[in-house]
Amino acid sequence: MRSLLVLLAVIGLGVAAWVWQPWRTEPPISEPTGAYVPSGPDGRALIWAVGDGADGSARAQRVATRMRRKRFDRLLYLGDVYGAGLLSALRRDGTETDYRKRYDPVYGDVASKTAPTPGSHEWSQRADGYEPYWDEIFGETPPAYYDFRVAGWQLLSLNSEAPHGSDSAQVRWLRSRTTAPGTCRLAFWHRPRYNAGKHGDARDIAPLWNALRGRAKVVVSAHDHNMQRFTPVDAITQYVSGAGGHGLYTFPKRDPRLAYGTASAYGALRIELRPGRARLAFVSVGGKVLDVSVVRCAR
Repeated sequence: MRSLLVLLAVIGLGVAAWVWQPWRTEPPISEPTGAYVPSGPDGRALIWAVGDGADGSARAQRVATRMRRKRFDRLLYLGDVYGAGLLSALRRDGTETDYRKRYDPVYGDVASKTAPTPGSHEWSQRADGYEPYWDEIFGETPPAYYDFRVAGWQLLSLNSEAPHGSDSAQVRWLRSRTTAPGTCRLAFWHRPRYNAGKHGDARDIAPLWNALRGRAKVVVSAHDHNMQRFTPVDAITQYVSGAGGHGLYTFPKRDPRLAYGTASAYGALRIELRPGRARLAFVSVGGKVLDVSVVRCAR
């Protein structure tokens, strides 16, 4: 019996090693070489932002259906594509199969309107899923971070999963792309700098946040499966839009920094942009507007 248990343990370790492949070389990071996502209209634009919903579930489909009820210009998908079964339990999410069976059925018909940023689940498998999927959509391997313009705003897709220390290539690039005067900038990435939910603040994200200080007005993230709006920090408002359908996370305690928060509804963040102004609203799958805020910026 004991030798059987030892054999099973060895087999289990072998399976885990095969799944994780710890010896595998980390895929290279694609640096931005130019425009990736096309810029949008100059006057007004309607944008949706949501993450943590690419699991192929009926809940995720309902969130996506709510967004499709009115023509929109861009979807900011804030990361996390989920797998199923043992591989998902071992964090082998975001493979080619997961994109085909779990992302595409929910968001595939609006892929050409989507500005993606990678989540914590799919980044390590990016060479198998994230990169080939978006390469097929846009005809180019997605850079780890990039920017584009919509309605007088500069939108920056940043990357909480790639190196983002104060001396990293990403932060140097970010500083170089935000030298023009004004604050009409919206940045988005997966793990939020400020977070009242289960995962808490991502202190390692501080270099990205600090580089945006005085240069941006809005940051949108996901990762925690709920909806949050913070009171401004450094004149930047942090939104968390992670109620895309893959379960909900409660708030462990009341956080005085929150201007709004709910963990009882699935939905997404609707962003109406026009030069100098953004109107942001959390909308439930049933169409109820849960929270509205307006952010103005200097052009």
